[in-house]
Amino acid sequence: MIRRQIPNLITLGNLLCGVLATIAAANMELTAAALLICLGIFLDFFDGMAARLLGVASPIGKELDSLADVVTSGVAPGVILFVMLGTGSQWVSMLSFLALLMPLFAAYRLAKFNLDTRQSHSFLGLPAPSNALIWVGVALYLCPLYQLGCGLTWSPSCEHDIFLIVLIVISLVTDVLMVSEMPMFSLKVNFKDMSWKSNSVQYLFLIGCVAIVAVTRQWYAISLIILWYIILSAITQRKHAE
Repeated sequence: MIRRQIPNLITLGNLLCGVLATIAAANMELTAAALLICLGIFLDFFDGMAARLLGVASPIGKELDSLADVVTSGVAPGVILFVMLGTGSQWVSMLSFLALLMPLFAAYRLAKFNLDTRQSHSFLGLPAPSNALIWVGVALYLCPLYQLGCGLTWSPSCEHDIFLIVLIVISLVTDVLMVSEMPMFSLKVNFKDMSWKSNSVQYLFLIGCVAIVAVTRQWYAISLIILWYIILSAITQRKHAE
C-alpha cells in the first residue's frame, strides 16, 4: 500500500509547490515563486517515472498529475504575469487580467491531453510545464528589479509599458499554442539507439540549448530555450509533412 502511494506523494509535492508558488507570487516574491515552480516541474518529471519503476501506475495517478499541473504550471505562472502587468501604467494594468487566461488554457490543455490517445510518444500543442518555464525565466531575469518582501521597484514609463505589452502578446500566443494541434517533439532520447538518425531532433535541441546558455548567460535563457523548442518543433514537423 505504501509503495503504491509513493508516486502520488511525489505528485502532491508538485501540487504543494504550485500552491506555495502562487502565494509567493501574490506577495510579489517572484524569485521564490519561480524557483517553486521549477521544483514542482522537477517533481512532475519523476512521479510518472516512479510509477513505472514501481509498477504501480494507475488512472488516479494520471488525473492527480494533471490537477497538480493546473496549479503549478497554470495558476502560479499566471499570477506571476498578473503581478508583472500590474506594475505598468493604469491602462496597462487594466490588461493584467489577460494573464488569468493562462490557467484556463492550461486546464483545458491538460484535460485534452488526458483524453487524447495520440500523445503517447509526442505532444500536440505546447505542454503546460514548458509554457510555465517561459515565465520562470522572465521572473528570474527580472528579479533584480524586485526587493524581497518590499514590492516592486519599477516606475511606470513608456518603455516599461511597451515591455509589458510584449509580455501580454507572448502570453496570448503561448496560451493558444497550448490548446493547438501543433505537433511538438518529445525530449526523450532513444537510449536503445543513441545514433544521430534516431535522435537527431533531440540532439539539435540540446546543441541549441547549450548555445543559448553560452551566449546569454542570463536567466531569460530558460525562456529562449522554450522558444527554441517551439521553433524546432515547427521546422521538423514541416519537414515531416513534406
